[in-house]
Amino acid sequence: MTDRVSAALARVAPSRTNAMTDRAIALRAAGRDIISLSVGEPDFATPDHVKAAAKAALDANDTRYTAVAGTQALREATALHFRRDLGIVVPPAQVIVSAGGKQAIFHALLATLDPGDEVVIPAPWWVSYPEIVHFAGGRVVPIHTGPEAGYRITPDQLDAALGPRTRWLLLNSPGNPTGATYSAADLAALSEVLRRHPHVLVLSDDIYAPLRYTPGDHATIAVVCPDLAGRVLTVSGVSKSHAMTGFRIGVAAGPEWLIRAMGTLQSHNSGNACSIAQAAAVAAFNGPQDFLRDWCDRFRVRRDRVVAAINAIPGLSTPVPDGAFYCMVDAASLIGRFADDEALVMHLLDHGVAVVAASAFGGRDGFRISFAADDTHLDCAIARIAEALT
Repeated sequence: MTDRVSAALARVAPSRTNAMTDRAIALRAAGRDIISLSVGEPDFATPDHVKAAAKAALDANDTRYTAVAGTQALREATALHFRRDLGIVVPPAQVIVSAGGKQAIFHALLATLDPGDEVVIPAPWWVSYPEIVHFAGGRVVPIHTGPEAGYRITPDQLDAALGPRTRWLLLNSPGNPTGATYSAADLAALSEVLRRHPHVLVLSDDIYAPLRYTPGDHATIAVVCPDLAGRVLTVSGVSKSHAMTGFRIGVAAGPEWLIRAMGTLQSHNSGNACSIAQAAAVAAFNGPQDFLRDWCDRFRVRRDRVVAAINAIPGLSTPVPDGAFYCMVDAASLIGRFADDEALVMHLLDHGVAVVAASAFGGRDGFRISFAADDTHLDCAIARIAEALT
């Protein structure tokens, strides 16, 4: 049969967050009034100095190939970002630039997983984590968490999940879809377990680090436990922090052997990230950062507004997220009215609001809301949800 796909691709399900966003776009194009709270994208404009850098790069005809791992200017700016914003001291040679953080994670796992290798992932998880593992031939070992534990795994849970075939532990803090954040004490406790399993690598996805609502500095495992830094890959970028989702720039820092392996794969996959987007990312990392505090404050106000409104709707509840711009909403008491949470979110879509079912993230009986939208749309969306469930 000519339409047969590979066994690797057959193991992968399409992204349900992207699918819901595409569905909302199609309904809007057909004339429907749809408010989309399904996409993880800041609604703020890309900062002017970043846009100016992109324009300047075009005017300077910086439109050629760059080094596969990124321009020297961006690798140096990325090293500054890791040192200044995350506390990770790393040379530019241990940094790679990719076409979005998703590509960096893809390359890290594809470069290191053999069939049957296990990857431990706390659930609820970002939708792409398990699919990347499946594509690489690995096996997902979930650790289920709930709001009662702040959607954070415990050392005992981690110890029970690790085994001789474990290759990676994936941590996302602040997390998508829950907004859960690991403190330095949390990471130190988990590291006690990891020290007993020296064969396990750690992927620390810190893409939402600038969007935290708890006091104190962001905690990341390569800094909290420097003796483990040699087996930690830290992923970051400019998409969420600088409203640059369309620029498709992700960055990662880790041990030299792993960065080199990821570069080998990237050289045959996409080559370098867009040269113009790289120039813009240099400006993002090197330029003023003071606007981030204002953005974070505005997201915090929206978070509190949405949490209060959701918890006021009979049958719905959500904890207060520590970071990112998502709420994981529990609707277990209402699921009996629907076949499952996918049917619930389709019902909400019929009432003009696009959200994503909790089952897309390895959860159940609920949905994720993104509050990266203006107050008017948030208020209208919550009102529609309340009406749809009345």
